[in-house]
Amino acid sequence: MAEEPSVVKQQTIRKPVRVEGIGLHTGKTVRVEFKPAPPDSGINFLRTDLAGSSPVHAAVPSILDAGRRQRRTSVGNGVVEVHTIEHLMASCFGCGIDNLLVEISGEEVPGMDGSAHPFLELFRRVGIQEQPAPRRPIPIREPVWVEEGSSALAVFPGDTFRVSYTLSYPVPTLTAQFFSAEVTPATFEKEIASARTFCLAQEVEALREIGLGKGSTYENTVVVEPTGRVVNNHLRYPDEHVRHKVLDLIGDLYLLGRPIQGHVLAIRSGHTLNIRLVQRLRQLIERSKESGIQAQHVEPEARSLDIHAIQRILPHRYPFLLVDRVTELVPDKRAVGLKNITINEPFFQGHFPKRPVMPGVLMIEALAQLSGLLLLNKPEHLGKYAYFVAMDKVKFRRTVLPGDTLMLETEILRIRAKTGMMRTRASVEGKTAVEADLMFALLDGDEKL
Repeated sequence: MAEEPSVVKQQTIRKPVRVEGIGLHTGKTVRVEFKPAPPDSGINFLRTDLAGSSPVHAAVPSILDAGRRQRRTSVGNGVVEVHTIEHLMASCFGCGIDNLLVEISGEEVPGMDGSAHPFLELFRRVGIQEQPAPRRPIPIREPVWVEEGSSALAVFPGDTFRVSYTLSYPVPTLTAQFFSAEVTPATFEKEIASARTFCLAQEVEALREIGLGKGSTYENTVVVEPTGRVVNNHLRYPDEHVRHKVLDLIGDLYLLGRPIQGHVLAIRSGHTLNIRLVQRLRQLIERSKESGIQAQHVEPEARSLDIHAIQRILPHRYPFLLVDRVTELVPDKRAVGLKNITINEPFFQGHFPKRPVMPGVLMIEALAQLSGLLLLNKPEHLGKYAYFVAMDKVKFRRTVLPGDTLMLETEILRIRAKTGMMRTRASVEGKTAVEADLMFALLDGDEKL
């Protein structure tokens, strides 16, 4: 019997820890206290210098216009703002921290040595605590890209998180650099975390004139002269510049709140383009949460499906994946599946907890998922959505209890280019629990009902 894949859990830090430093752009000293946070809360910033302020969630809706806040990533809630969060966000990714409260006494995260490494060391020192909630990576199902002038950024489907970055400035002495790696906690710490922010010597005065770089020094910022020489410093990596760009990109991507699973390709990308990609991905994620089942994969010549094959086709996951196995699948005709009901089902906690009974609407949902598997496991339907639009002749005939095995059956009554009608039945030990006719609309990903 195949061993079930282990579930990766969310994490936070074990105990509070403090740090003090100077903002790279404001030049102001700021004190920060990092505190553990509950599961599913994400990364939040609380301005302790402003009485009564509410936390700012480090997430896509909170991102401030990168065009007006140059050379950094900032978040706000309409009342307060926090700037230059990208190195801290990247370190949270590198440590696998999902949930964290950041109490900060000013408007900008301290720059430390210009990299993510000091934050990484701080979190490693206090320890990382596993939490009782699953981490849910974001699988990339289709290519997504954004571009602006000579800069481009794209993400493609992949089994792991990989970044490939090409840095090429129109400066003869700053040679083109390329970096590519699968980003894991180990590779992040060894290959990326210590790379520091950089700028060209000819940019320094212009940045100071617009109020930036007030806290920058030759120690926390790698300044590159026209000759290619680094001013009063030395490089930590021969290609430190491109590695820092990858660090910034990782920090910006983590504003999605979950790690992505895909291959990111970047050419001269900066914060503005990074944020555009993050916002685009957020739109696609929100669209996938609509009430449609999307065809993700086709099992060639399938006559039965185990849970792994089901998960390749359906986007549903615990606690909402309600088909454990498909025992029979006859394309364009019918399918039979199983749902094992245990006392550990989450709905039993609130649905007649003293006399557990499976909700009827979830039996209908299980039948809808089986119907979606039958309708969508076809090459011509790959990438389409099956929207559950109507049900008819619904009859609930018996209760379903913990310990029961629910047999699910669906057959196609008729199917056309954009609609499908299914006759469905769920039973326990041959006795019907529910029966219904279900109708679906088959639409392409960009179509609306």
